[in-house]
Amino acid sequence: MGRQRHFNKVNLFTGIIFNERIDPAGLILELESQFSRADHVSEIFDFNFTDYYNSEMGESLSRRFISFSDLISPEELPGIKILTNEIEIKYAVSGKRTVNLDPGYISDANVIIATTKNYYQRVPLTDGIYAQMEYVIKGKSLHALEWTYPDFRTDKYMNFFQDMLGLYKKKVAACRV
Repeated sequence: MGRQRHFNKVNLFTGIIFNERIDPAGLILELESQFSRADHVSEIFDFNFTDYYNSEMGESLSRRFISFSDLISPEELPGIKILTNEIEIKYAVSGKRTVNLDPGYISDANVIIATTKNYYQRVPLTDGIYAQMEYVIKGKSLHALEWTYPDFRTDKYMNFFQDMLGLYKKKVAACRV
């Protein structure tokens, strides 16, 4: 019989999809005030892999990822997703979102994002929040899965998360000292 243990701490990040009305620097400051200092920020990517958000947010969308300095417990993710949903509402104009926030975490085993939408590959957590695994980590490398979003399969995204994995491992090592 296995013994229950506490989960290892993980590295929180947030994916931000936004339109031209949003100042990403201002939004990063707001997210930092809620979580912790940003310690790794991606370049701004064109978000043109799907038209899912176009009717609500417009057609010229961008995406950016932010890693936060403080490690969290993975059990915190549903509450963080609920908070980011509230931030989305705050930035809405005439009932339409101008920003979509997808919090997630990287661990030594995988990259998880939180969502409110259920599909066959998603695991219910609590309070209507589901987890989707975007990558598994084998050895020192990220590996996409059958359902990994097309944009997450690009070299640019994978390079960001590979860098974030290295940063996470340094944080974990520093905690052991």
